[in-house]
Amino acid sequence: MPLVTTTEMFKKAYDGGYAIGAFNVNNMEIIQGIVEAATEEHAPLILQVSSGARKYANTTYLTKMVEAAVETSGLPICLHLDHGDTFALCKDCVDNGFTSVMIDASSHPFQENIDITRQVVEYAHDHGVVVEAELGKLAGIEDAVKVADKDAAFTDPDQVQEFVSRTGVDSLAIAIGTSHGAYKFKGEPQLRFDILEEVARRLPGFPIVLHGASSVPQELVDKVNEYGGQMPGARGVPEDMLRKAASMAVCKINIDSDLRLAVTGAIREHFALNPSHFDPRQYLGPAREAVKQVVKHKIVDVLGCNNKA
Repeated sequence: MPLVTTTEMFKKAYDGGYAIGAFNVNNMEIIQGIVEAATEEHAPLILQVSSGARKYANTTYLTKMVEAAVETSGLPICLHLDHGDTFALCKDCVDNGFTSVMIDASSHPFQENIDITRQVVEYAHDHGVVVEAELGKLAGIEDAVKVADKDAAFTDPDQVQEFVSRTGVDSLAIAIGTSHGAYKFKGEPQLRFDILEEVARRLPGFPIVLHGASSVPQELVDKVNEYGGQMPGARGVPEDMLRKAASMAVCKINIDSDLRLAVTGAIREHFALNPSHFDPRQYLGPAREAVKQVVKHKIVDVLGCNNKA
């Protein structure tokens, strides 16, 4: 089975009231942990690569490892560019085998966002690749994406129909209160489900995406802190809110910070207990297993996409 686009998996997810996990990948062990979890739970996958991951691991290495994941698992897997900020970056990913790209021109004025997005859509669609765009601005930090709280903006439902019709995008990331990174909420975390409901009403059957949706479980934070970390007060999006979003119009939920915490906690624990070890397999193996367990939990208990491959 070759790499697939998100078209069919999103249609099934929308109709079935569940979401597909979009997991950020940076190296072989993270890819293996995600794919092992999805294979055991028989779940479709979106493996996504940020511009930072491209610089770190090299696009060719990451693409070939994802292709190996398809070959060894037999799962429907989409290879997606996360937060592409220029036409050139999106074009390069299209030309190098990605089956989905995100153009994030949300930092630009509305009309400019439309113009940039439309350019990417035209090129990607000519090559059989689907496109995600963003409307609204999420706060937080993730690789090159840095938006201060004061600059964050909820998606305006009045703009979504015009944006989608004029750009031709295949899915839309909206801002309803999630945040990139291990976000520290002020007070109780809240998502604007009223905005999501209104967007869904105006775009019936259209797949919506949530970024910044790691839940940052306390047990992962505690493990990092126990073995030398300093993450006081880190809080993510409550998983019951994510489950609710997945039952609505949200077909793709991005998860990155939880995986980073799992890897870091497992490696720190290993060296705290085995300070003389120097073989990378001895500490990357537990890190891979930690990723696997996090992803299995997300697939079954949050996304609801187990047995949907």
